Amino acid sequence: MATRPLSITAEAARGAALLAKRVEIALGEVDLTPPQYRLLALLEDGRSTATYAAERLAVSPPSVTAIVDGLVTRGLVTREHVEGDRRRVALHMTEAGLAALVRGDAAIAAKLEQLAVDSGAGDKTAAGEALGWWYDTIQSDYTSRATR
Repeated sequence: MATRPLSITAEAARGAALLAKRVEIALGEVDLTPPQYRLLALLEDGRSTATYAAERLAVSPPSVTAIVDGLVTRGLVTREHVEGDRRRVALHMTEAGLAALVRGDAAIAAKLEQLAVDSGAGDKTAAGEALGWWYDTIQSDYTSRATR
């Protein structure tokens, strides 16, 4: 069967899917899953409620509970009831959690760097800037949704 040409958007979407798998592999090397990594990254900016984390991570509250349970067991996150509303739970990243996040960042960076070297990619800076642009765009989208 002949390969059909892809639009730049479809090609980017497929690239993102392939990249996500490489990120998953890198995180596995430091004993993190992508959902755990995303939650730790969210908590790096300070505490969060479980409800807010579910919204930001685009998962159900029970999914956040499962992710948090694993991180609490490992001493990477703590949870406390919010003063004045015992139904709400605040999540905090511990020092060990921050160290795990740093290891995750380093593992992903090393995996991407090695991929670029192995492929003979020309402009790694442009690729990094493009990913940074997507990160900023998604963060901005979260912020704008929170204020609606």
